[in-house]
Amino acid sequence: MGVTIQNVTGSTAMVIWPAMAICADSFYSIMYHPNRNNMLSSYSRKNFQKEERVPASRSSFVVENLTPLTTYILCVTCQSANPSSDQCRIFHTLEEDPASASNKKKDLALGIWLTSSILLLIIAGILLYGCLHIWYRKRRERVEGQNMTSDQDKGEAWTINKSHSPEQFNRQGRLVQSVEGKNAEGIQLATIIENPLTSKEPTMQTSKSQELVPMTVGPF
Repeated sequence: MGVTIQNVTGSTAMVIWPAMAICADSFYSIMYHPNRNNMLSSYSRKNFQKEERVPASRSSFVVENLTPLTTYILCVTCQSANPSSDQCRIFHTLEEDPASASNKKKDLALGIWLTSSILLLIIAGILLYGCLHIWYRKRRERVEGQNMTSDQDKGEAWTINKSHSPEQFNRQGRLVQSVEGKNAEGIQLATIIENPLTSKEPTMQTSKSQELVPMTVGPF
């Protein structure tokens, strides 16, 4: 099986293989991992760290997220079978591209910024909810306190009104009547005192008129 590796970079590599008739109704397995011995030996499927499954209609695949300056062994098999020597290849990744490294740093910074922004929004939402909850609770307590005060005032007023017995109301009524009676007697007494003064004035005028009339002496 003629497996070839092309377009190797610091983090990617393209693998190409010819179509196999036995995989027409199945899938291809691309297995790879770092090969530090730089030797191609027999490998079982369980020794590979990573495996990608590709539809049988394809004959190429781009392996990503490789480590720069690292030697890899890659095998292509059908239906996850154990690979043979003609199905495997060894390749070496290049040094990482500065542009790619810059893009990764930008992506990392963007991810950190987005995560921090989300956390800050969550914290701000929690603080806002707490402040609103405290404000609403204080407002409710203040309204309840005002209602309790008004209810106490009404209760005291009702108690005071209820404490006055009918006898006290009758006593107050008698006191008012006695005061009104005294006022009426005072008015009558004042009228009696004023009447003699007015009755003496005509008498005095009459006596004075009698003194002013001349007396005539008739002939004897």
